[in-house]
Amino acid sequence: MQKIFEAINNIFSFIGPLSDFLWDFPTNIGWYASIPVLGNFSFAIIVLLGSGIYFSFRIGFMQVTQFKRGIGIMAQKRRVETGISPLAAFLLSSAMRVGPGNILGVTGAIAVGGPGALFWMWVSAFFGMSVAYMESVLAQIFKEKKNDEFVGGLPFYGRKLLKNKVWIGVFLSVLYILYALCCLPAQGFNVVSSIGRMAEIATGTAIAADSVFYYIVGALIIVITALVVFGGIKKVTKWTDKMVPVMAILYVATVLVLIVLNFRLIPYFFQAVFSGAFQPEAFFGGVFGTVLAQGVKRGLMSNEAGQGTITMSAAAADATHPCEQGVLASIGVFLDTIIICTLSGFVVVMAHCWDGPNAAQWAELDKLPKFTESIAVLTPGTAMNAVMTFLVTLCFCMFAYTCLLGMISFSEIAANRIRKDKTFINVIRIIALFVAAFGILCNIAGLELGNLWAFSDLGNIMIVYFNVPIVFVGAKYVLRATKHYKKNDGTPFTSAVIGRDDCTYWDERADQ
Repeated sequence: MQKIFEAINNIFSFIGPLSDFLWDFPTNIGWYASIPVLGNFSFAIIVLLGSGIYFSFRIGFMQVTQFKRGIGIMAQKRRVETGISPLAAFLLSSAMRVGPGNILGVTGAIAVGGPGALFWMWVSAFFGMSVAYMESVLAQIFKEKKNDEFVGGLPFYGRKLLKNKVWIGVFLSVLYILYALCCLPAQGFNVVSSIGRMAEIATGTAIAADSVFYYIVGALIIVITALVVFGGIKKVTKWTDKMVPVMAILYVATVLVLIVLNFRLIPYFFQAVFSGAFQPEAFFGGVFGTVLAQGVKRGLMSNEAGQGTITMSAAAADATHPCEQGVLASIGVFLDTIIICTLSGFVVVMAHCWDGPNAAQWAELDKLPKFTESIAVLTPGTAMNAVMTFLVTLCFCMFAYTCLLGMISFSEIAANRIRKDKTFINVIRIIALFVAAFGILCNIAGLELGNLWAFSDLGNIMIVYFNVPIVFVGAKYVLRATKHYKKNDGTPFTSAVIGRDDCTYWDERADQ
């Protein structure tokens, strides 16, 4: 089996370099890199930050002006007959957004770019909130009704906006499904490895990766996941409705305890973040490019704004207006990065391991052990270390599992753009389960397929390059819908509001 894993790792050996090239282009070209200041900005950063800034102005900074209204929408209790409630859709999207990247991404960004990378994660998230709004509104505008569910998202609005070409919808569906399948092994790996780590903390003994314990845990994870995903989107949301609030509150509470225990380091945290982001020598040198790139890259890995990968959950909601779910999508980015990622940043920065006396040993650790090592520094020689490490590992496990559920569910929704029959959808579910099981087997074999894990970075930027241009194509429709939403004159949203005639669901809703 080890030879099989190694062969797969070798097959995907080109993924890491290709991903780095696309993320860094054209800063990896000498003449461009030599341009003062501009030479630090890769095309990916220009696309993501530039789009976020542009859309923020066009929608009147709705990520700020409509924030309170969005909280009010989530607080409403609604009975829905088709699809899921706006709150359930928000929690389903959070199941994907609030994933292992909230710990691993932040830790990796700081390890490479220093604390200043966290500042640029904030910046990318603030403007990314507008991009999340735009793509989620498009998902709502062009969603379709399937029995008692809604399906939609990138493959659906992509097809409608690009002259309703069938092959475009199929291509975007396949693109997302392949992306999800290549990310699922990491989630299966993360779930089973974190459960093993919690068992080790609880028992105080090491558990071999190839022991019966891991086989039993792995089998249970696959069986439970199968029971959930074969129940459809509504059953998945019943789980995410419960798990997302629990894991978010538990993680926030755990990290706040660490911050309180080390309150004297709070001023140092802000000083390190802001000085790392704005050092003159960094701004006019290559260091700035590294700090900025890590912030934007890991911010996207965490909140997924601009990828179109969260739009499937936005489309599943039974919203009263397309813009309603767009507002909630922007709040989802805020929760993910401004709150959850910032708390992770507090732990890593305050522990100060990345350039301390043990920096060399810390750099050699994997990302999760780096984070737990930071916890150990903040709770030296106390029983709190084991408690905090256990709680953070539990949160990490739930982050990974909800992300796993989200990827399978969104793959199912995307697959509806190809074929809507039950047999085809079940095939997609089965393939996804097998791929997740493969990640679990990697853990049991004691291997990490690093080159395959790098596919998530490649998938992130590839989908951005397809999704963002499509969002620009549909921007005029979102802006018209936004104008109608802000007017709030009681008139129903229809195709006529945005100057089209193919928003079938909304037209039928208005006629009822």
